[in-house]
Amino acid sequence: MDYIVPSGRQVMGHPALASRRTGHRIALLTLLGVGALMFIGQGMAAGGSGGANDMHLEIHIKAGLESQALLVGGLILLAVYAMIITEVVERTLAAALGGLAAVLALNYYSEEAALSLKAVTTMIDWETIGLLLGMMVMVGILSNTGVFEWFAVEAYKRSGGDVWTLTVILCLVTAVLSAFLDNVTTMLLLTPVTIQLARVLDLRPIPLLIAEVLFSNIGGAATMIGDPPNIMIGSALSPDAISKNPDPALAALADSGVTFNDFIFEMGPAILMCIVPGLMMIRWLFREELSGVRHRDVAELEHRYGIKDPRGLKISGGILAIVIIAFFLHPIFHIPVSWIALVGGVVMLTATNPHEIEEPLHHVEWTTLLFFAGLFVLVHSLEYLGLIGWIGEQVTSAIGSFSDDMMLPAAIVIILWVSAIASAFIDNIPYTATMIPVVLAMCAELSLPLEPIIWALAFGACLGGNGTLIGASANVVTAGLSKEAGYPISFNEFFRAGFPVMIVTTFIAMIYCLLVYVVGADNPNLWKLVLLLLTAFSLIWQFSKGMSSGLTPIESLGDHGLDDVIEGAKNLKNTLLGTDQEE
Repeated sequence: MDYIVPSGRQVMGHPALASRRTGHRIALLTLLGVGALMFIGQGMAAGGSGGANDMHLEIHIKAGLESQALLVGGLILLAVYAMIITEVVERTLAAALGGLAAVLALNYYSEEAALSLKAVTTMIDWETIGLLLGMMVMVGILSNTGVFEWFAVEAYKRSGGDVWTLTVILCLVTAVLSAFLDNVTTMLLLTPVTIQLARVLDLRPIPLLIAEVLFSNIGGAATMIGDPPNIMIGSALSPDAISKNPDPALAALADSGVTFNDFIFEMGPAILMCIVPGLMMIRWLFREELSGVRHRDVAELEHRYGIKDPRGLKISGGILAIVIIAFFLHPIFHIPVSWIALVGGVVMLTATNPHEIEEPLHHVEWTTLLFFAGLFVLVHSLEYLGLIGWIGEQVTSAIGSFSDDMMLPAAIVIILWVSAIASAFIDNIPYTATMIPVVLAMCAELSLPLEPIIWALAFGACLGGNGTLIGASANVVTAGLSKEAGYPISFNEFFRAGFPVMIVTTFIAMIYCLLVYVVGADNPNLWKLVLLLLTAFSLIWQFSKGMSSGLTPIESLGDHGLDDVIEGAKNLKNTLLGTDQEE
């Protein structure tokens, strides 16, 4: 039988995969070996009870060299991000070089003997690597059934060919799936769909992908399982986890711990407030590329892009459904989501085609996984050098300088914005892991209520991930899949769209936190209701204004608002300057 491989060349038997059999069989062993490495990381851990502390080694910087180690760590971090931003080297290589330099610096400045390779592996968050690897395998199997192409045709049919309507549909679907699945998994599922759809409609897929990944981070912030930082916060700052802290002062904060439902009720309203402004920003930033109409023969598309393997889809779809249900049950049974994904990947490989595993493994983004590994080693090495701890100390010191009446609002604003900016430039997973114990200790030391600070950290880490291409796991995964398909997303192109959206949504979250937890602290639910009613009123106003101009409800999103503000600002400027527009 002849096969068509992704490069387009046709060969006999099983295509150019034959030359990759050895490598991909090694990759399958990697799939199973990641689980073992998780246990190595936990076995090497030096204390702590869950979450952020499980990956820490006992490392001490030589006396008198702390400031020098701090400076060197800062320079390494700046050098790595300079390489990534300027794209002088591929980001995976930049992360690897940075991780190597940071480990060498750590070996030089630490009192302990040289770190072994086994010790360095404990710096890698194998939970994240395992989750990504398992989901990539399952997505690779699903892609062979044709389900992504079918979904793309269905999205086109419902948009009527209008590019902006299609964008809104994809963004809203992405946000909802990210809230109730997780944003990394969602982008693994939707990125192939979007690329295929863009090819069919003769569109450049990068603006669509950027819009989707921005909404994956926004939607994922609404629940505990939607974004990796929320998973970490929910695990490490639950009442049970806090009560087990060996420090009595910290264990006393257990009653202020957060649960699965708390994320929905506390973060959900603010995320709903971000939806319309987020769409308006995307419409404004990509007004040329995400406009117009594309007409295609629907019958031909349905014939050309139908389901190719119904039986395989039933089997793999059923397994994926079980995996998703297991994700939802994570707060109950506490089975690590990485193990769920890895087991799902192995079961799906076994159930669909156990004799030919090369093709599904071909879809695994090994460079993306290596990028994450290098980034984790880099950031945790910098943590041991004292850089991230120093940032936490500065934050605590800045908050402690305010009066008692202003300390809580100052803490919310500082934690929120520091988390957002830092998460944009330091991947939000290791950043969150570092800030969880900082937040806990700060609240105990300054006698601050814990819950508002937790939500400020969660909002900042999740929404801040939109700031740059490397700010969140979903961003990196999407960029890797897009590059593999022949559409590389540059750091600068993502930054031009992501950073403004991050600023706007973080500002909305700040207003929400201040009104609910400071101004309305005596009756926070009333303020949440008021803010939701104002959001609904603004949405109705937006729809009515658009429909009065002959637009559909979806088309009205983004076609007004920012354009009016910009035009009004220009008119005001001309008025103030006395410019005669007629001239």
